Amino acid sequence: MIDTSSLKQFRTVGLILITTLLVLVFRLPAVAQTPKHYTDLEFPLLAEISLPEYERYELTNGMVVYLMEDHQLPLVKGSALIKTGSRLEPAPKVGLAQTTGSLMRLGGTQQHSANEINQLLEQRAARVEVGIGTSSGSAGFNTLSEDLETVFNLFSEVLQEPAFSPQLLGFIKNQQQGGIARRNDDPGSIASRELGKLIYGEDSPYARTIEYETIDNITRDDVVAFYEQYVRPENIILGVVGDFEPNTMKSLIENTLGKWQPNTPEPEINIPSAQQKQGQGVFFVNQPQLNQSNVLLGHLGGKFDSPDYPALSVVNGLLNGFGGRLFNDLRSRKGLAYTVYGFWSAGYDYPGVFIAGGQTASQTTVKFITSLLDEIKRVQTTAISSDELDYAKESILNSFVFKFENPSQTLSRLTTYEYYGYPQDFIFEYQKGVKATTIEDVQRVAQEYLKPENIVTLVVGNEEEINPPLSQLGQTVKSIDVTIQGQAKS
Repeated sequence: MIDTSSLKQFRTVGLILITTLLVLVFRLPAVAQTPKHYTDLEFPLLAEISLPEYERYELTNGMVVYLMEDHQLPLVKGSALIKTGSRLEPAPKVGLAQTTGSLMRLGGTQQHSANEINQLLEQRAARVEVGIGTSSGSAGFNTLSEDLETVFNLFSEVLQEPAFSPQLLGFIKNQQQGGIARRNDDPGSIASRELGKLIYGEDSPYARTIEYETIDNITRDDVVAFYEQYVRPENIILGVVGDFEPNTMKSLIENTLGKWQPNTPEPEINIPSAQQKQGQGVFFVNQPQLNQSNVLLGHLGGKFDSPDYPALSVVNGLLNGFGGRLFNDLRSRKGLAYTVYGFWSAGYDYPGVFIAGGQTASQTTVKFITSLLDEIKRVQTTAISSDELDYAKESILNSFVFKFENPSQTLSRLTTYEYYGYPQDFIFEYQKGVKATTIEDVQRVAQEYLKPENIVTLVVGNEEEINPPLSQLGQTVKSIDVTIQGQAKS
């Protein structure tokens, strides 16, 4: 017979021993491991990026179509690039292109009122959108696969049969007038807008602004004429990506957009040129309510098709980011700004701008500007180190994976390249160019393309608080009046 009292005593002793061992184990000092320096960390090479399969074809009416299947989610997304833009609108009617795009979507169609379209889309958690920017127009849809036919038919109606409701035109014009009234509320927006005028010229189609007068000049007939002139099948590149069956999608496109025929002759589109209007100078917008300055420096830039664009991108990588020269010097070492940047920006078919700037305290405005100019000149005069080159190139190359995160991004890139006449492998040639960039290339393109002698300096800030004054920069300071002219008409 088992002695239960002895058994209990044995269990108690056992529990005590186990507990003691556990305490001793967990109280032993941890074995120290020296952390590796970040430069010693090893990561696997990024996978090579390749284009997913897609199909490109043309309808008999001249519309170009791209189809790219993606069955990960039950969604279909489409986007049409339209060969138009606000740069093509007449100067007395600035805002016409934007108004046309808005009214196409908000003004209903010949088959459905605006409210009916909104209800049909809301019931399906779908979207149809239209907009016209500086150098292109766009129309798009987003829907569940099961609702594709209904939503695509609405999308097709919006493109081909806009009703251009007079009531909605008045509503859109009132919205634009409200935007004019509020355009000086944000100092950053003031700086960006006025620098564009200084570089391109206030009358340039790349910098002019919507005014009360130009909005008042726009009639419904103007909107219809602009639409008929530019929104036409041979001016459209349509891309569709998502969960669809190709033959079904082709049939849907053919039965809707394939029968579209324009009513007017094809227009001759002349792309406006761009030159730098204002030479070197210092300009100021006084905003007495501010306690800091918004600073922008810039001059005319170039286009993506420049053979030196990859090397100029490396210059951008050298200047920007948490390890870039501007961040390290103006923010970390001198404490002059929380944000600071400098980019040679490009355009597809007209020159972009080189722009640098940031926000700084009123009292450090002059020092911020001189320090920013010094860093730009240093890139031109002093060869960068191999570590800086590697940092700049890797920051660009490692970001490529984010440019191809999903098929929709890839399709958008393909249609954009075709729209502006770029080769479909442009992004990959650019990638090769970045990899091949040398220290000598960086200094060469910095000397050739960054032009301190052409830099226009613009400050939006509080004149009384800026001390030392901007005159310490050694140039005559010219004031810019941003008072809004005219008033809205009901």
